[in-house]
Amino acid sequence: MKIFARIIAVVIVLIAGVLIYAATTPDTFRVQRSATIKAPPEKIFALIGDMRQFNRWNPYERMDPDKGTYSGPSSGKGAAYAWDSTKLGAGRMEIAETTTPSLVTMKLDFVKPFEAHNTAEFTLVPKGDSTEVTWAMHGPMPFISKVMCVFISMDKMVGKDFADGLNNLKALAEG
Repeated sequence: MKIFARIIAVVIVLIAGVLIYAATTPDTFRVQRSATIKAPPEKIFALIGDMRQFNRWNPYERMDPDKGTYSGPSSGKGAAYAWDSTKLGAGRMEIAETTTPSLVTMKLDFVKPFEAHNTAEFTLVPKGDSTEVTWAMHGPMPFISKVMCVFISMDKMVGKDFADGLNNLKALAEG
């Protein structure tokens, strides 16, 4: 019985340690990736600021295509796309702001598997005959997310997808 009590005590201490550590992590997160694309900002901007064009290279749409619906204008502020997928959960993204041809900001609202409200930003900076494109996502880190991120970082969860998406965008813009 003493061994069982010690095992329980160790488990409780480990859980408490994880919870205390999680509580000390930042209340927000930011993930970003960049790529240099040999195309003018205007051409790339059109592939980001139009939801149907965006989904031609969006890595998440490629994982589970045709699970969403478009609403609002096709491009610019108010253009939106909502999805409901068994693979990717459910949510909605809407273009909140654009500055042609240098910035597209989107509101991302996830419903399933976890509720989250984040912001995605695409910045385009001309570099000679190329454009540096940065895809960033940031938002709040509720406590449960902090606990999950003790074991899997947000950067590792979505960073590879951002890099894949930028490679898709590069191939489309340069092709």
